[in-house]
Amino acid sequence: MSEFALELIDIQCTFRSKDDPSQRYTAVADTTLRVRAGEFVSVVGPTGCGKSTLLNVGAGLLAPSSGEVKVFGQALSGINARAGYMFQTEALMPWRSALDNVAVGLQYRGMAKAQAREQAQQWLARVGLAGFGDRYPHQLSGGMRKRVALAQTLALDPDIILMDEPFSALDIQTRQLMENEVLDLWAAKRKAVLFITHDLDEAIAMSDRVVVLSAGPGTRPIGEFTIDLARPRDVAEVRTHARFVELHTQIWGVLRDEVLKGYAQQLRKAA
Repeated sequence: MSEFALELIDIQCTFRSKDDPSQRYTAVADTTLRVRAGEFVSVVGPTGCGKSTLLNVGAGLLAPSSGEVKVFGQALSGINARAGYMFQTEALMPWRSALDNVAVGLQYRGMAKAQAREQAQQWLARVGLAGFGDRYPHQLSGGMRKRVALAQTLALDPDIILMDEPFSALDIQTRQLMENEVLDLWAAKRKAVLFITHDLDEAIAMSDRVVVLSAGPGTRPIGEFTIDLARPRDVAEVRTHARFVELHTQIWGVLRDEVLKGYAQQLRKAA
């Protein structure tokens, strides 16, 4: 078996312009990104640099214009059935209770309803929502809805977990609680994680490795950093360590110019 759970090899993604369909632009160019089995990898980069595009390629939701995707050494064709995807925006069904939202994926995979609900109940308990299974999304706080979404993803027991800025809308205290919960759950089974974030502190606090992407168009990796902070970690406490500060300084030194480029591009588009 391959040591890599997910490999994006020489990926290029080219799209037609919305403003002028005769024009094409390259969102991602010449990008190779690998995630080992059991490894937690975060990707950081400026707004609009193609981070979510790469995640969609890894999920099999988007076919690259060129390049290859491998899952545990096998070429990916279609949806990545070994991956679970936690989206930035909420994907909970408002007409289903928390319990039924978690159970629905298991039922789609053919599990009997009673067994699916039993497993869903166990996962709600694991993310701190025992006793909230009968609540509907509108009856839950933002942090609780994120916990339901996390349980929904992990209940399927994916070998690869794809996360697209899952906590960006939360307040800082709830966000740190969720980050620690994810790390605790990840440590229990050591699944491969590809985590997209704008927050460099979050990336360093959670990851084994941080990959920096350039500003678009033609996004590509421009830096890769091993995070040699001891585990287990508390995401708030680890930020006070001298090594954390050193890593932050090193990575920001690579990321800063790309963020400024990305910001300038956003201003030009808005003008």
